[in-house]
Amino acid sequence: MTTDSVELSSSSTSVGPDNPAPLIEAPRARTKRTLRSPGAARTNFELYGWLFMRLSGVVLVVLVLGHLLIQLVLDGGVTKVGFAFVAGRWASPFWQGWDLVMLWLAMLHGGNGLRTVINDYAEQANTRFWLKTLLFTATAFTIVLGTLVIFTFDPNIR
Repeated sequence: MTTDSVELSSSSTSVGPDNPAPLIEAPRARTKRTLRSPGAARTNFELYGWLFMRLSGVVLVVLVLGHLLIQLVLDGGVTKVGFAFVAGRWASPFWQGWDLVMLWLAMLHGGNGLRTVINDYAEQANTRFWLKTLLFTATAFTIVLGTLVIFTFDPNIR
């Protein structure tokens, strides 16, 4: 292959001395707080968060589709769903566990996803801190309240 054929086959957007590659800047400037010494210990929190999202997503698909199949198809449709239906289901430890796992996984999965969005788009460290504090508080409150409802549900309430 000659140099003429290489020049002819290359596009006009090629990188060269006259057309340098664009510089891709970091999304945020590093601060003193984010800088680490070369010997500092690193954690794999983001890796574990990534793995959790994939695994919990698969489990949630099974739990939610099973929930919808039972609620809407097998047990007579949406017209049968009411207080007595829920009381009957939650009389069984199996269904309490099913709904508990679905609640916990859905809240943790959604919270982790929103944490990632906050990290990606909130530019100010102070803004990230307060948004994540609000997110963690709301997630913990919903998990605690939902768990209390599932385990303290009284079908004989008047």
